[in-house]
Amino acid sequence: MRPIQARSLKPGEKIRVLVVDDSVVIRRLVTHALEQDPALEVVGVAANGALALERVAQLNPDVITLDIEMPELDGLEMLRRLRRADRDTRVIMFSTMTERGAAATIDALSLGADDYVTKASNSGSLDVSMANLRQELIPKVRQFFRFETAHPAAPQVRPAAFDAPRFGECLKVRFRPRAVAIGVSTGGPVALTSILPTFPAEFRLPIFIVQHMPPLFTKFLAERLAGLSQLAVKEPSPGEKPRPGCVYIAPGDYHMKVLNSPDGAEIALDQSPPLNSCRPAVDALFSSLADAYGGAVIAAVLTGMGQDGLRGAQKLRALGASILAQDEASSVVWGMPGALVRNGVADVVFPLDAIVPAILRTVEGA
Repeated sequence: MRPIQARSLKPGEKIRVLVVDDSVVIRRLVTHALEQDPALEVVGVAANGALALERVAQLNPDVITLDIEMPELDGLEMLRRLRRADRDTRVIMFSTMTERGAAATIDALSLGADDYVTKASNSGSLDVSMANLRQELIPKVRQFFRFETAHPAAPQVRPAAFDAPRFGECLKVRFRPRAVAIGVSTGGPVALTSILPTFPAEFRLPIFIVQHMPPLFTKFLAERLAGLSQLAVKEPSPGEKPRPGCVYIAPGDYHMKVLNSPDGAEIALDQSPPLNSCRPAVDALFSSLADAYGGAVIAAVLTGMGQDGLRGAQKLRALGASILAQDEASSVVWGMPGALVRNGVADVVFPLDAIVPAILRTVEGA
């Protein structure tokens, strides 16, 4: 993980963006879309990675939007070189909705990209393409910054319990856990790559994971994690029975739920409306686990933008489930876990590397 504290911007200060793409049309489209937001300023463009590295040195941008496939120096190699010397500039990858694009995006995230957007398909309408791009890209650029106001609101006071991580504690449980659930978004692939290998081969609970990603991307993520983990990792099939020691990754564009059936719990996949603008959604998974297992769940919400998972976590906690949140210092974006903390839903707050040890201690002590 490359946690970077969100930078505060003073009133009138803009987020400086460098747009890197070999297509003149895409550069113009991205530039125009970004400049619709008065808080953003496109300070330069580049047609390949080599030129982009020169522009970074000259312009010192806050954020880079980076194409993957470019001549001379592609996006992945540019990212490798950038991260050798520059750990702070935020990088958002542009990816195609293809197997090659999905695999390359997973590689980019492992190399230090902070997030990604998918290139819009040919909609036949420039206005539609522009609207889609603004809707997806602008929030992802803004998520890394805090905007100060001329009259700042009174600071929020966190409960004393959250002032410091409690490394040695296990969670207090009312029921013997039957499942572990994890919700994650921005920064998630790297976070999951870090923590899943630390689950031992003998871990005997099913683990359900919602990572906000589109189709194909979740497939390659599951394959990447399967190669690193001592546990089986897969996208589930509809109607599959959860197995002990198996990790289930929600497929892109499908909510993953766990339902009770006459033969016991089974996994359901559906395309019901998005929740929190997400499908798969953490809330869909958490709410279904509350119905299927009651309070016999350990749920963790990790780094990510927005507040997906809050309502589901509230439902689980009301039934006695144990709720963990990743701390701000180790999160790429402290949106989702921060929402749990601010609403008093998290039982404990841990750095990323303490999440799995806390789960293991809790399961062993239950």
